[in-house]
Amino acid sequence: MPFIAWTSISSFYKRCKKQEKNIGYPKFKKHSRSVEYKVSGWKLSDDCKIITFTDGFKIGSLSVFCNSSTREDLHRLKINRVRVVRKADGYYAQFCFDADRKEVGIYTGNVVGLDLGLKYFTKDQNDNAVIYPQFLRKSEGRLKKRSKRLSKKFLLGKKPQSNNYHKARKRLGRVHLKIQRQRKDWAIKQARCVVHSNDVIVYEDLKIANP
Repeated sequence: MPFIAWTSISSFYKRCKKQEKNIGYPKFKKHSRSVEYKVSGWKLSDDCKIITFTDGFKIGSLSVFCNSSTREDLHRLKINRVRVVRKADGYYAQFCFDADRKEVGIYTGNVVGLDLGLKYFTKDQNDNAVIYPQFLRKSEGRLKKRSKRLSKKFLLGKKPQSNNYHKARKRLGRVHLKIQRQRKDWAIKQARCVVHSNDVIVYEDLKIANP
């Protein structure tokens, strides 16, 4: 159970024990973008290529795309939880299981000190700077175009909105999703490059805002 949900429920029981006038029942989101299963409500095919939801979930079945090592883990390991996430371009299933992964490293003896900046992403002790690609700036034109089309299709006071409005909303969401993935992919690749190239990494622990 998520921490926020558990906090809401525990606070509710505390108010009940104290017999307060305003108990304040916990409220949950009606339109959630994710749903989590434990050991029931879903079933994997024998080849672990299709997952089927047996609890009446409207998506029915999903195709499982993964590498060979992950598929072997799905065959032999116990799956503790399955989380279905809805994004702008469709549904995704996340599997939670305990697996041992080892990456063989090569000793280089390199030590690097990194500094974070506003005009650059990182800069080492030798003044070598890594410039951020500015994915959002490059996609501003597409975002403005999609946002303008969405606003034209919005009708004030109409509930629900038209199908064309929701199509335009999904197109705008896919542009935002692509930018998010570009940022994450670039950051992960940069981090892996630094980790593989150096044995010791020193960085400044910045205190952005005082509590």
